[in-house]
Amino acid sequence: MSNPGPLFRPFEKLVKISIAGKEFEVPEGNMLLRAMQYLSPEEVAHGRFCWNEECQYCRIHFDLGPDTPKRVAISCKLMVQEGMRITGMAQEIRYCLRELGLGSNSNDSDENQQKS
Repeated sequence: MSNPGPLFRPFEKLVKISIAGKEFEVPEGNMLLRAMQYLSPEEVAHGRFCWNEECQYCRIHFDLGPDTPKRVAISCKLMVQEGMRITGMAQEIRYCLRELGLGSNSNDSDENQQKS
């Protein structure tokens, strides 16, 4: 039987990010989806994520601060960065982070982006 190892990559500090306009501190040097799991451990652990880019349930819209380009990425493959601003999330992530009080008015969700 193998030991799965630690859940988070080693980190020395927490970095500030914002999700739907609300600020959080998460471990540096981890993938964004893992950082979201730091904020909501049980819910993200039970989410329908494949963790290898196939399901697309962890797709997010983000930028790295004011006057930076808006981007779309898969959070299981995106390293968290200081000042990252998550402006839209796939429905599965929104559901898993529901207890963080993010609200449901994110108009940059995947569904709205695909309609544009």
